[in-house]
Amino acid sequence: MTNLLINLIAFKLAWLSSVLGGANGLPLLGPAAVLVAIVIHLRRAHDPSRELMLIAATGIVGISVDSAMISAGLLAYPSGTLFAGLSPLWILGMWMLFATTFNVSFRWLQSRIALAGVMGAIFGPVSYYSGAKIGAVTLIDPMAAMIALTVSWGLMLPGLLLLARRLDGVTLKPASDFV
Repeated sequence: MTNLLINLIAFKLAWLSSVLGGANGLPLLGPAAVLVAIVIHLRRAHDPSRELMLIAATGIVGISVDSAMISAGLLAYPSGTLFAGLSPLWILGMWMLFATTFNVSFRWLQSRIALAGVMGAIFGPVSYYSGAKIGAVTLIDPMAAMIALTVSWGLMLPGLLLLARRLDGVTLKPASDFV
């Protein structure tokens, strides 16, 4: 099985576990599935430490932006929140899971940064809207939330893809590229 296919399957299964677990009061289901997907990803990487740095950085960026939206009164999560004002653990897991796609499934988008911005601005908010429809997240002020999600995702996706290119641990590179 190709790395791309394994990446897509692991992502989809862990993503579904996260969203459905979050929506149905099983907030630890997603993080467990994400952990398995990350281990699979790191085992297939040529330089797992670089991929792990990317995964951690993406988790920090994502949880910070989501938590800011919670604090601003735009989003609320029904389960898995450990501290008021912070995103639940399963959302952190989803951000970290998303990072596993940057140097595999989304590699083609790394050289198309403007397109990444447009795609982020469209599909980021769509994913939250979809999550709201199944009860995984509440858009407290839907219009303001969608605007904030459009702007943040339109900026974050290109930035994270540029970071992924720099921290690429999937592609075997000559030693001089690691400097």
